[in-house]
Amino acid sequence: MCCEVDHGVVRFGAFVPAPLALAFLSDMGGMTADYFDQATVYLHAGTGGDGMATMRREKFVPRGGPDGGDGGRGGHIYLQADASINTLLQFREKVRFEATNGSNGGTARRHGADGHDVVIKVPLGTQVHATIDGASYTIDLVAQGQRLMAARGGKGGLGNLHFTTATQQAPRIAELGEPGQKLELKLELKLLADVGLVGFPNAGKSSLIAAVSAARPKIASYPFTTLQPNLGVVAYGDDTFVIADIPGLVEGAHRGVGLGHSFLRHIERTRVLLHVIDIAAVDTRDPWEDYQRINDELIRYRPELAQRPQIIVLNKTDLPDAEIFLAEYLERFKGEGRPVYVVSAASRSGLEPLVREIVAVMATQPVLIDKTPRNETLEWPIPVQDEYKFTIESTRHGYRVHGRRIERLVSMTNFAQSESLARLQRVFEATGISAELIKHGIEIGQTVYVEKAALTWTEEFVP
Repeated sequence: MCCEVDHGVVRFGAFVPAPLALAFLSDMGGMTADYFDQATVYLHAGTGGDGMATMRREKFVPRGGPDGGDGGRGGHIYLQADASINTLLQFREKVRFEATNGSNGGTARRHGADGHDVVIKVPLGTQVHATIDGASYTIDLVAQGQRLMAARGGKGGLGNLHFTTATQQAPRIAELGEPGQKLELKLELKLLADVGLVGFPNAGKSSLIAAVSAARPKIASYPFTTLQPNLGVVAYGDDTFVIADIPGLVEGAHRGVGLGHSFLRHIERTRVLLHVIDIAAVDTRDPWEDYQRINDELIRYRPELAQRPQIIVLNKTDLPDAEIFLAEYLERFKGEGRPVYVVSAASRSGLEPLVREIVAVMATQPVLIDKTPRNETLEWPIPVQDEYKFTIESTRHGYRVHGRRIERLVSMTNFAQSESLARLQRVFEATGISAELIKHGIEIGQTVYVEKAALTWTEEFVP
């Protein structure tokens, strides 16, 4: 094997009888010891600035009219996929993020400044889970530059300039800024790897990934040496692929036994599975039984994994015990109809044909990971709703009104302004809320709850 070194990458050249030299990208290495693949974060987008209720006051302009400006928008909070990050470790120390509020509107129709947006960078392969209005949503951030508007900043309140009518030429009413969105997000990292190594603990997966890449995982002769996935990058000719060492599985992993779910999620996006089997441990384990049990765990976790291409790797063939049973097990595994390779990660024998086979199999599989940078902004796929739709429920102390538009209006109403309350009364009547409350049997003096406001039902609300 001849090779050349270029910027930390050892690449395959033409094959000649010489020691194997596998390629790697030195900056991928193994995961840190503090590998984090799950986190919960709390977001609070900025509140919009208040609108201004002022009148134009200039010499020689006796009736200048309203000139209050609008408030600025509150800052949004985005999550952005970044290939330079490979864990959620940053969220161990900080889990709460807030964007700044918008500035208030000013006189002379001056618009308030928008709040500053916050951009939180997360690894490629991060799934974002949220519950909004009782519905659950999941967004995948799998491409460099992809953004999710995770929490939307509130709208700025309107200034009194917008409330002029034919009968009200000098309104002294303006809106408050809309509160920014508050959300609790669950982040879950699923590795973006082309090849996933599976097998029982101590099968030699860590040794294999160390032999074919620059990853340097912890290696020892006892089970569960690996407690977090390790990534390595292998280059073969013009092809480069990412290989992930998934920690050893145990029986019951599909039910979360041990660290089952924590590790199984990382093979969901792999295109090829390398099933590593310790062929030298026949005195204490049955390689064939181990193979069957691991596949059973994969199928029980995700049935579609049974259709994923799988290459069987009989490892540790350099050990004396392997020679005794190798021929027997080799024939049995070949009967599975899957490619079978005999290797020794320790002595590096048999690795070049294995890597060649991985590249060939991947060429026949669809790309599960879009590696093309995408500068796009995603939003939560919330169904479009009728903003004027509302519901009324009876409470112990009165009635509560639910509805997107009425709740937003109340949250932006400045109750210190008498004209604002009059406006709210008109909206209650125009939207049919007053009539519906009367049907429910509301009486004078009872309380109507909308958003965080408690309104007393008076004769003014009666249409």
